[in-house]
Formats: sequence, structure tokens, C-alpha cells
Amino acid sequence: MNTEPVIPQDYIVNAVNWAKSRLGNTNYRGKCLAFVEDAYEQSNNVEIFGGDTAQESAEQYQADNPNTLPPIGAYVFYACEGPIEGVHCNWGHVGLYIGEGGVIHAWDQIRLDSLADMPNLVPPPGWTRLYYIGWAPVEVIFRGFRKL
Repeated sequence: MNTEPVIPQDYIVNAVNWAKSRLGNTNYRGKCLAFVEDAYEQSNNVEIFGGDTAQESAEQYQADNPNTLPPIGAYVFYACEGPIEGVHCNWGHVGLYIGEGGVIHAWDQIRLDSLADMPNLVPPPGWTRLYYIGWAPVEVIFRGFRKL
């Protein structure tokens, strides 16, 4: 029996359009998980429940399939570690897959990069380069969501 929620296609379209409209914005610097969550939440008036960090969310959503192309709207996850407020650990990184190889994510600003080129981004001082873990589909991200 499939327990995954059925997600309307317009939820994905709304999230991608919301994310695209913020390209160049610097308000999410260092807040990649908040950015991808807001893309779905603010554009669809819903609340989703992931981990406290991108790495925790990758584990919670069981991100996998690094050798297959993600579907549009999927979260794509990367391992990376560095210091935040004196704590050094694998915080991870996450972006929103928008199709045609593109990932919108919060880095120094909201930017669009190629899924294949993400590991080549120059990390902030003290951080490791991104290592691609895989992706989680929208249906998994929306487990337990609620409409506001």
C-alpha cells in the first residue's frame, strides 16, 4: 500500500517559479534548507517537516539515487562540512531541481547552477567542497505536510 501523498503538479510549478523569482537574492545566505522549504511552503500555503539541517533532511528523506536524474521539484542533497557558530560538522547542502540539469539553491546568493557542476563551487572558508548524495522526491518531502 502506497502511503505517499499525491502532490498536485501546481505545487511543484509554484515552488519552482517562487525559487526562480528570487535569483540573486542574498537573504538566504547560509540558509539553503530554509530556502527550499520556503519555495514549497510560501508558494503553496503549506507546512512541511524536514530535519534541522540539510544533512538531517537528507537522512530523514532517505536521499539516494545519485546516478539517476531527479524529477523536477525534487530536493538534491550534498554532503559538506564546516563551521557554523563555532560548531564544525556535516551540515549538508540542498537545492531544488528545476529540470534540464538546473538546481536553484542558496549559496552566497540565490543562484542557478548545473547539477553536475555543484561540486565545483568554491566553498566558504573552512568548508569542504560539495559531495553529491542524491535526491528525494516531492512525495517524500511532503510526508506529514499540512495545509495552512
